[in-house]
Amino acid sequence: MRDGVGIGLGVGLSGLAFGTAAVTAGLSPAQTVFLSAFAFTGASQFALVGVVASGGSLAAGVAGALLLGARNTLYGLRLADTLGWRGGRRALAAHGVIDETAAVTLPRTDRASARRAFTATFAVLCVSWVLTSLVGALATDRVGDVDAFGLDAVGPAVFLALLWPRLREGGGRVRLIALLGAGLALAATPLLPPGVPVLLAASAALVVLVRPRSGRPSESAEEVRA
Repeated sequence: MRDGVGIGLGVGLSGLAFGTAAVTAGLSPAQTVFLSAFAFTGASQFALVGVVASGGSLAAGVAGALLLGARNTLYGLRLADTLGWRGGRRALAAHGVIDETAAVTLPRTDRASARRAFTATFAVLCVSWVLTSLVGALATDRVGDVDAFGLDAVGPAVFLALLWPRLREGGGRVRLIALLGAGLALAATPLLPPGVPVLLAASAALVVLVRPRSGRPSESAEEVRA
């Protein structure tokens, strides 16, 4: 319970940044809150509003959001057995399958504690995320010129903040994937509509399918398979 509440409150505060980024991209406060409540996956939401803010089509933004959110499907496969819920409870829990709920729940050794961890994290994070998204959206909506305050840089700054720890802690293969993805995105940006370069850059992740020549999987490859 303590872990779930702590993570829920801490991560939920980043909804302020999303509310700001969404209104800067042209969404209304009502649309921002609706997206936070019914999408409820931070990285995908930032990806969507980032594409829209850069002039890309809604289809490209949705495709990028779905691509980032696809990892939650893998979490769901594990959590379905761990939690053991059926029917309506299972359908509701599916909405709360994200990075944070999976991280808090999966290490639990018994079903009762796993359910408590998941419920606490999901409930607190959902409420705080939606409320802070609303606060950020309303505050930004009252600002006349968001560019003058640098609010248009909030979305990219959040993504860099999420990426940097992965680059520091990851191995050589993680850095290679990041460099390939960035290179593909930069090369494609002048040629393709906004949002499409991000989808193309995702193909860099296929590097994890290539085994080292030594015949022994690297540490990062083992982690990916795990």
